[in-house]
Amino acid sequence: MPKFSVTIITKDEAAHIGDALKGVAWADELIVVDSNSTDETVAIARQWTDRVIVREWPGYVAQKNYAASIASHDWVLSLDADERVTPELAEDIRSTLSGAPAHAAYRLPRVTWHLGRWIRTTDWYPDHQLRLYDRRSARWTGKYVHETLSVNGTTGQLGGELQHFAYRDITDHLETIDRYTAYAARQMRESGGRAGLFQLAGHPPLAFLRNYSARGGIRDGVPGLIISVLNAYYVFLKFAKLWELQLGASVNHKDTKNTKQPL
Repeated sequence: MPKFSVTIITKDEAAHIGDALKGVAWADELIVVDSNSTDETVAIARQWTDRVIVREWPGYVAQKNYAASIASHDWVLSLDADERVTPELAEDIRSTLSGAPAHAAYRLPRVTWHLGRWIRTTDWYPDHQLRLYDRRSARWTGKYVHETLSVNGTTGQLGGELQHFAYRDITDHLETIDRYTAYAARQMRESGGRAGLFQLAGHPPLAFLRNYSARGGIRDGVPGLIISVLNAYYVFLKFAKLWELQLGASVNHKDTKNTKQPL
């Protein structure tokens, strides 16, 4: 069985990091790369591993690739501090790595706890995450948000769930939406994306119907309704911020054109 490393990148995750590391204490190596936390994240992490590195924040992609690069083993399980490996997932990982793994990377089904229950409906489930990988054949790519693992080879699927404790409450959920939609709009803008009336008026209602009806949010009662609305709000805010970036670029362009050159 090839040995493997668990990597976690952190910033002010004192509320989560202990439980995250406890769930993977059986791994061959635990690595935490912290971005100058102002709480007790580093101290708690050092109770579980001596491989705790503090460095400046270069972005999600660069930080995850750095964490993988300093691992002692080629097989890596990349976790977030607010995630927990279940016993079933741990057994799947051991079984998969017990021989020669058939794939270069593996997806894990992720389930999120929010509003008092596990959410197994809406766009949130099954939220497959490509996290277990051979670093010789895979690397994190992307820009500002929703980094992805680019794999040179085939990918497989594990059955055990990865638990996700994403939000403390609705206020925390809304703050996260505000932050991530800013990243998403910037990324879309730099990739040539455009937002207009169709995107602003059409995409959010379609997102709500997909979450609430097609993907079963209605079965989760009030929590399912709230999550479906907030998922649609995410789509609206992303396009609204993209439109605002376009407006700013258009105004700046006009100002530049109207600026008279000195004689």
